[in-house]
Amino acid sequence: MKKEKIIIIDSSSVIYRAFYALPPLKNKKGELANAVYGFLLVFLKAMREFQPDFVVACFDLPFPTFRHKKFKEYKAKRPPTPKDLYSQIPRVKKALKVLNVSIFEKKGFEADDLIGTISQSFIQKKKKAQAIILSGDLDLLQLVDKSTEVYLLKKGVKNTLLYNEKMVKEKYLGLKPAQLTDYRGLRGDPSDNIPGVSGVGEKTATNLLNEFNNIENLYNQLEKKKDLKTVKPRIKGLLLQQKNQAFLSKDLAEIRRNVPITFTLKDCRWQKYDKKKVVKFFSDMGFQSLLKRLPGIEVEKKEERKLKLW
Repeated sequence: MKKEKIIIIDSSSVIYRAFYALPPLKNKKGELANAVYGFLLVFLKAMREFQPDFVVACFDLPFPTFRHKKFKEYKAKRPPTPKDLYSQIPRVKKALKVLNVSIFEKKGFEADDLIGTISQSFIQKKKKAQAIILSGDLDLLQLVDKSTEVYLLKKGVKNTLLYNEKMVKEKYLGLKPAQLTDYRGLRGDPSDNIPGVSGVGEKTATNLLNEFNNIENLYNQLEKKKDLKTVKPRIKGLLLQQKNQAFLSKDLAEIRRNVPITFTLKDCRWQKYDKKKVVKFFSDMGFQSLLKRLPGIEVEKKEERKLKLW
């Protein structure tokens, strides 16, 4: 039996990457369109490469999440979203709606939590299933398992890499995807302003988890045994002093998989779009060159107008 595939798009991450990767292109109306164009480039590349049966797109909302309630400094050091980027998000959503791609967003949660919930739900619904997460964010590697891979934008919108369990372990020197929340609990994450344990670096965090597997077991051993020869006294002191911070950091880093949303497969099947609406939207945006990348749509050569990006 053939595996059925779903592509789950971390839309906010892909839009961000596209905005900074491409020059400031404008559509016929003079509106900035580089993030929209870059997003669609990545989207169509993934559709062509994986030929999924289902597609969904997840977005962050500009509201505090449950993580902000637990730790008010969460993501506090991030600069505000540029207006020129923010103004393009509605046009990306319009492109997705024209392509009949279901959009998921929920107040109080991040796109990552929606992605985790949908990927798990999809795998549970299907006997043979493969979930492919499209993102530019390493945080999503914690979701990788035997049925889930992450199609990661490494640089710009052209350079991509598909991460499976083996590749995650190679990248993180033996750590499994499920251990990455523990890793961030110890190491922290400056990009999200997750503190971790001050004084514990990447190498120490990795070594500790390769030995103790997770934070719970690490602290259990630290508190049971006075002398752990493999943990230096200085590191042990730091860990014990910042125990609450370590567990808080792990909790902040953990992607939730139980967000209360309605996810039905019949609404997420790929290629159920109205061709006329797609052609009109792409033409209005000046993206005729992208139309030929869509299955089921033919474009006459005289109607093509390529945007020169590079």
